[in-house]
Amino acid sequence: MTPGVLYLIPTTLGDCALSQVLPEGNNSIIKELKVFIVENIRTARRFLKQVDRTINIDELLFFELNEHTDLNQISSYLEPLQKGQNIGIISEAGCPAIADPGADIVALAQQRNIKVVPLVGPSSILLSLMASGFNGQSFAFHGYLPIDKAQRSEKLKQLERRIYNEHQTQLFIETPYRNNQLLEELLKSLQPQTKVCVAVDITSHDEYIHTKTVKEWKSTPTPELHKRPCIFLIYK
Repeated sequence: MTPGVLYLIPTTLGDCALSQVLPEGNNSIIKELKVFIVENIRTARRFLKQVDRTINIDELLFFELNEHTDLNQISSYLEPLQKGQNIGIISEAGCPAIADPGADIVALAQQRNIKVVPLVGPSSILLSLMASGFNGQSFAFHGYLPIDKAQRSEKLKQLERRIYNEHQTQLFIETPYRNNQLLEELLKSLQPQTKVCVAVDITSHDEYIHTKTVKEWKSTPTPELHKRPCIFLIYK
């Protein structure tokens, strides 16, 4: 029996219409799927109803994959693929397997020679980089920085050295309720001429993407970032 296909299904980054950021072709594939690996079942159900209200949610099989999932169990999630069924992975926001636990499932699928198909959708990493004006030829995404203030400050200075020595854009994120504190730390730790891009609520009605030097950020009112999806970029 030919194994099924593992589809990587992007979702929206924020509050916007699906048609604004996702191609119609995605919907055709999603409507044919009966098995999903998701980060959160409740939000996945809501997303599927947005795709097509006629989808019968009760007929679908969901496997949950998040920070609480036992990684020793996830290989069983791929069993329907071995029986010829296709599976879709749905992230909480943006693209699966990018700063997302879905990468563990994709790695297993690749090891088993299962076909993996990424569908088109928004990535906050790429969209913020596109809009920043920074180097798009060489860049690195670091996820979350250390929580400890001293370690975080040292990490920021380390990343700053890379932008000047390697000409490489550096990207990172923070837990939404600590966004304001991280921006304050950036302005304290980095050199005045270093450029900082703050990208918030990408693709939503409240989208805010601005690039300024540290010196310029200090002389203008900073945006309110508390509990808003945000990504930070620095470059020279």
